[in-house]
Amino acid sequence: MTLRQVILKNTHQTSGIDKWISWLKKDISVRNRHKSKKLSLKKQRKVVQLFNNLFASGFSLTDMVTFLKRSKLLSDCYTDRMNKALLEGKDLSKMLGELGFSDTVITQVALADLHGNISRSLLKIESYLANLLLVRKKVIEVATYPLILLSFLVLIMIGLRHYLMPQLGENNFATRLITNVPNIFLLLLAVVLIFSLIFYIIQKRLSRIKVACFLTTIPLVGSYVKLYLTAYYAREWGNLLSQGVELDQIVKVMQNQKSKLFREIGYDMEEGFLSGKAFHQKVLDYPFFLTELSLMIEYGQVKAKLGTELDIYADEKWEDFFTKLARATQLIQPVIFIFVALIIVMIYAAMLLPMYQNMEILS
Repeated sequence: MTLRQVILKNTHQTSGIDKWISWLKKDISVRNRHKSKKLSLKKQRKVVQLFNNLFASGFSLTDMVTFLKRSKLLSDCYTDRMNKALLEGKDLSKMLGELGFSDTVITQVALADLHGNISRSLLKIESYLANLLLVRKKVIEVATYPLILLSFLVLIMIGLRHYLMPQLGENNFATRLITNVPNIFLLLLAVVLIFSLIFYIIQKRLSRIKVACFLTTIPLVGSYVKLYLTAYYAREWGNLLSQGVELDQIVKVMQNQKSKLFREIGYDMEEGFLSGKAFHQKVLDYPFFLTELSLMIEYGQVKAKLGTELDIYADEKWEDFFTKLARATQLIQPVIFIFVALIIVMIYAAMLLPMYQNMEILS
């Protein structure tokens, strides 16, 4: 072995040992900090409620974080992250981002910082989170019992498939269907997972506008997407316009927000305005908005009260969205029960039909 090879070998060994030493010296808490869990939806609502009350009482952002730290209303891991955000000079919206709030909420708070009505925005965010919690609670309440029943039924079917069905034979449709139900269920689950994975991969490469347009074409889901996005954008545009922010400034503001869809719409609208399109005409280009939003914008511009009109319209659409969502949750239980009833009928048919056939043969 030459001298050069020996030196290179020793150098590689030394660098490898150095890497191990540096890795062992790493602060494990730093890694855990990146993986620290986000605030639950219930706690997010509580934080927004506390911020709103403290803002109303005249607390500054620093005072609020100190108060939350001393009062132990939030765990130390969350208040430490808030303190760190303050030291880095981050505003309230970015601080909420550190706590795991959604882009929707972060964008609303960032815009509230611009139009100045942060207390009102926090109140509406609190209402939005409260409605989400209510819908989630209803879904859990409605779906829990039927899903437990369905699970027991699947176990019974597996037992029947292995112990009873081989004795009955496969001479009728019900027997064959029950024998293959577990396979059919697993196949459907696999198909759903594959399509979900394909959609997830594709949507990562597409613009948010194209993804939103695609979602509106999905049966049942599309109407909810339209209602949600219409209510959301009508509220934010209404808040900004009410504070005297001009349209050309609004699109610039939109281009600097965290939400990708918000940014893309901002850039696209700017191009539309430069080409001579009016606000209400440009809104019609987006199929993920209700067509009546364009009419409301045109009507508001005629009356010179666009901000107020959009704000009122947004409140109505939010109410419609959550009412429709609550109504949809009530359909979950009947649908599952109907499915369970059909399976029970098939089980009885699978057991009784062979008996009747044997009786006919004997007679």
